[in-house]
Amino acid sequence: MARNRFDVDENLDTPFNIKHLLRAGHYIGMHKKKMLLSLFLSAMSAVCALFGPMLIQQALNVAVPAKDYGLLIFLGVLMALSIGLSIWFSVLRSRFMTIVGQEIIYDIRKDLFAHLQRLSFQYYDDRPHGKILTRVINYVNSVSDILSNGIINFVLEVFNVIIIAIFMFSCDYRLSLVVLAGVPLFLIIALIIKPAQRKAWQLNSNKNSNLNAYLHESLDGAKITQAFTREEENAEIFDRLNRNCVKTWMKAQYTSNLVWYSVDNISTWVVSAMYLVGLFILGPTLKIGTLIAVSSYAWRFWQPILSLSNLYNSFINGIAYLERIFETLDEPVTVDDLPDAAELPAIEGGVTFDDVTFTYDGSKNILEHMNIDIRPGESIALVGPTGAGKTTVVNLISRFYNVTDGKVLVDGHDISKVTLHSLRSQMGIMLQDSFIFSGTILDNIRYGRLDATEDEVIAAAKTVRAHEFISQMEDGYYTQVNERGSRLSQGQKQLIAFARTLLSDPRILVLDEATSSIDAKTERLLQEGLQALLVGRTSFIIAHRLSTIKNCDRIMYVANKGISECGSHEQLLAQRGSYYHLYTAQLEE
Repeated sequence: MARNRFDVDENLDTPFNIKHLLRAGHYIGMHKKKMLLSLFLSAMSAVCALFGPMLIQQALNVAVPAKDYGLLIFLGVLMALSIGLSIWFSVLRSRFMTIVGQEIIYDIRKDLFAHLQRLSFQYYDDRPHGKILTRVINYVNSVSDILSNGIINFVLEVFNVIIIAIFMFSCDYRLSLVVLAGVPLFLIIALIIKPAQRKAWQLNSNKNSNLNAYLHESLDGAKITQAFTREEENAEIFDRLNRNCVKTWMKAQYTSNLVWYSVDNISTWVVSAMYLVGLFILGPTLKIGTLIAVSSYAWRFWQPILSLSNLYNSFINGIAYLERIFETLDEPVTVDDLPDAAELPAIEGGVTFDDVTFTYDGSKNILEHMNIDIRPGESIALVGPTGAGKTTVVNLISRFYNVTDGKVLVDGHDISKVTLHSLRSQMGIMLQDSFIFSGTILDNIRYGRLDATEDEVIAAAKTVRAHEFISQMEDGYYTQVNERGSRLSQGQKQLIAFARTLLSDPRILVLDEATSSIDAKTERLLQEGLQALLVGRTSFIIAHRLSTIKNCDRIMYVANKGISECGSHEQLLAQRGSYYHLYTAQLEE
């Protein structure tokens, strides 16, 4: 997949690999009873429909010449019955396959979503989210029909070709051979067209994926677009991507229709040739009813061949989509529980970095041989220049990333050897992005602790000074907020996120720029609540406003791939080093 680019095509031009279809058998096998029943119903529907031309043959060759009206009525009743049964079997089959198709979509999406939630932050850092959505939505939709109706239809169409040929040869083998003479010509044409047809549909899929990626990015950045008056430029980019979708779709339709035109023309030629042979070569030895019956079967014979041709193309594209789906499912979960991972017992909050080295991409170390030791209940402030690694430090404590070398210990336990749930459930983490989910304010606050009572939610909100503005909203804690909290100010979103973090009653508290969007008055009130809350808890606070972290037990200045200075506010000022210059610069501002 193209890394962080919406305008780079995904390469789907892979050879047909049957292993992907065999692997998909897991999802097919979950519904094999319904699929076998659907196949039986399809076969019964096809067989019932094929009796029609044979009944017409008997009517024209026997009943009409003999003026046997009783036989004619009987044949008519049989004709109506065969049509009725064919429709009934077909309706039942459609119902079953609709259910199976949707259940396969459900199963694949459930597995994809469960796996995506376990993937590390690095996976999402490297990929346009719109293209991930394309795999979960578009590609799954595309393969579900292949895995349900496609397989049933493939078996059914092969069955139809054989049965129709048997019925046709039972009427007259000479005329049937004329009909079959067109098959080699069709195969030659199909082999010529198919590579171009597959390539055209894959290119169309790529362009749709690009469009989805850009649309997702544009919706996320709609406010920035308007703030910088980028509407016209963005519209031009979207128009270009949209036109590419239309252009490639038209080309794909054109190449696909060539197959349909070929079948239509070949079937017309062979039926015409059959009539010529019947009228001018076989002559009086051929009855009119036989000629009409074989003609009817001839037209029907070419329909499953066309369907098989289209199914082949769908299978080729479906395999490419399956490859991308399985590629996502096979994406390694780099941050996961070890097979013998233990449950982290109730912690006091001691944290140790033992010779830790870390890099995001393997090319540049963010931290090198870092050693720190934090006592339980100690409040630690992390300051320093942008990009020095402050957020990286707390991400490693939370084990959002694995250390490249060294160990991170909590109460002496190597966090790489304990379960993620037992670690993170004892931590309260508030990242820079105060993400608010669609739903009520109450639901957002107890997102990480669903068993919390309403009184506990209100208590947490009061502690962070969010209760006042929540109470003033139209439905209080039951006020519905939009996706990403668009109805709320940035400060209000941060306060709600703060309450959500505090409600989990963590032993280790991580606050990454937690007060960056709160006004000075609210921040002073919030600090009062936090001082009481931080007692007895280990806390890591990242803040650019140094006035908010003066009371921390220790301040660590992160620079030069590690901790360059460490001490209390007064101690660091006395050293007149990097922290001193940063603090005095802020005072001057």
